[in-house]
Amino acid sequence: MNAPVRIALVAGEASGDLLGGRLIEALRRRLPEAEFCGIGGPRMVAAGLESWFPQEKLAVRGFVEVVRHLRELLAIRAEVFRRVRAQRAQLFIGIDSPEFNLGLARKLKRGGLATAHLVSPQVWAWRRGRIRRMKEYVSHLLVLFPFEETLYRDAGVDVTFVGHPLADEIPEYADRDAAREQLRLPAHAPVVAVLPGSRQSELEMMSGPFIDTAKLLHARLPAIRFVVPLVTRETRDQFEAALYRHDARDLPMALLFGHSREALAACDVALAASGTVTLEAALTRRAMAIAYRVAPFSYSIAKRLIRVPHVGLPNILCGEAVVPEFMQHEATPENLAQAVGNMLADAPFRKAIEERFLRLHADLRRDSAERAADALVPLVHDPAMRTEH
Repeated sequence: MNAPVRIALVAGEASGDLLGGRLIEALRRRLPEAEFCGIGGPRMVAAGLESWFPQEKLAVRGFVEVVRHLRELLAIRAEVFRRVRAQRAQLFIGIDSPEFNLGLARKLKRGGLATAHLVSPQVWAWRRGRIRRMKEYVSHLLVLFPFEETLYRDAGVDVTFVGHPLADEIPEYADRDAAREQLRLPAHAPVVAVLPGSRQSELEMMSGPFIDTAKLLHARLPAIRFVVPLVTRETRDQFEAALYRHDARDLPMALLFGHSREALAACDVALAASGTVTLEAALTRRAMAIAYRVAPFSYSIAKRLIRVPHVGLPNILCGEAVVPEFMQHEATPENLAQAVGNMLADAPFRKAIEERFLRLHADLRRDSAERAADALVPLVHDPAMRTEH
């Protein structure tokens, strides 16, 4: 009898878990008997993944932070390599987390296994030389943004633009009134969604500045309301502890467990840590201020390497500074409160941003999971790409 198709996937953070869950569902429609294993979060596990390690083990960002956890990360990667080989998988799919996944993919590909990677590393921002080396890492690359496909194809990489799953999931027009009713927010009060990040390391850096920003805004606008969607119990506890430290327990602030879509739909303006959530805000057609802080040493290295004029995904994808962004020492409560307050006061500005983000939404809506699955199934069925153990 033929051995079952086994597909290994590794996603290192919450945004990758979203991508991976949808991809597993699409692959299962084409390969009903397939088995899925690797590392993923709750979405991927619910779709049928056997996860070998908690996804949070890989959710480390910044040069200093990675070095601190390097020994553990290398041990996990070695064990994933061993298990993928032992289980005779037909395909390995790395989802984002390029520092972890691409080295693993290269080693597996050299052993004869078909490998794919979903979400391009930000080669257009820094270390552009990686573009031509991608052929060494993966059999096929799946990218979320249209300009990435041209970059890689010109370098001879097998690549498919699949669009972004958030553009498939988020409706073009979010019902602000219904969202406010669901979250029990006043219909006419100014509402700010506060999005400090999904990783504990991000909250360590961003909770304080965001809470102090909220305090300044509340002093100027007593009717204002804040909603804070948090991904896990740990990050919610971490943010609550920060509220105590900053003497901000009396802020009109609702902490949510999940519900980022509803928070963004309900708000007038978002205050967001740089990352995938800023794209989610853009696809919900909301004005935002983007901010980010990392360890000083990590920032000093990144500043030398990054070669793009913008850091926030909405600005990168639009090719212009549509919304304000504040990095490192510029991400002060005073600057952030000024930017958010200006946007709350300027309805025509918010309307122009909504119209620009509507065009971005149309560019990225491509039924991404189905496109990705269509590109990957031939790798499973091609005998030339099967591993030889």
